[in-house]
Amino acid sequence: MDWNKLKIFHVVAEAGSFTHAGETLGLSQSAISRQISGLESELGISLFHRHARGLELTEQGETLFRSAHDVSAKLAMTEAILSDTRDKAGGHLKITTTVAFGSNWLTPRIGEFLRHYPDMTVDLKLDDRLLDLGMREADIAIRMQQSTHSDLVQRKLLTVHNHLYASTNYLEAHGTPEKIEDLSRHRFIAYGEDAAPPVRDINWLLEMGKKSGIDIKPVLHINNIYGLMLAVESGLGIATLPDYMTQSNRRVVQVLPDVAGRAYEAYFVYPDELRKSKKTAVFRDFLLNEIAGWRF
Repeated sequence: MDWNKLKIFHVVAEAGSFTHAGETLGLSQSAISRQISGLESELGISLFHRHARGLELTEQGETLFRSAHDVSAKLAMTEAILSDTRDKAGGHLKITTTVAFGSNWLTPRIGEFLRHYPDMTVDLKLDDRLLDLGMREADIAIRMQQSTHSDLVQRKLLTVHNHLYASTNYLEAHGTPEKIEDLSRHRFIAYGEDAAPPVRDINWLLEMGKKSGIDIKPVLHINNIYGLMLAVESGLGIATLPDYMTQSNRRVVQVLPDVAGRAYEAYFVYPDELRKSKKTAVFRDFLLNEIAGWRF
């Protein structure tokens, strides 16, 4: 198979249309259509069902896409390793972490990292899903749980603690709870029950309330920890938040400091193929230095 046509096919399959693929590849829609038709002619099969609403892979197209995706991922990994053989760290680094940690703690520090390493560029992917590092969805992950994959290297970065928080405006209007039983008279914001949370025991206060016979009824569920903090800031109610989100936020304060959720570990994770990568090493060392001066 012609590799150039296969690369175009891979982009088209991901984009779902010739138009969107053309924007990615910098080619006209007609040029891409000719390449796909040529590949279908060479293989003697149809790769797409063509509809007015876009393109849909045929069964044979799905098979070819999986293979093309695997090859593309392995080539991207090889390219990263080869480009990382210089003495000076440089090149592109794809980093993924949760929306909350990435938005509140990591993003404000990326500028300092790039000042130290001006030859590098960063693609920060904030997603509460666990992106597939083996398939090159990212080079490095900062995860709020330990990985179970043997082909990934991981090391503990930090311990995250969780407490109860409310805005100063909310406490002025509704009073400050002095004991956990008081929470039954307050408005509570919880993580969405129908969403897969980025950490375990995220609604630990609700479970604590059930065991203690305290009726804590959420007035709002949000399937995003960053969204929980914004709701707290707005004065909507009390929520459980990781401490790293609040330490520099003067609009929220901790309530019932003796009430805490189970702490969890955050890990620096990357594929074994990048074990000797300079980019990986300098970013890891930068994070460890930043974490050393921060109270979590």
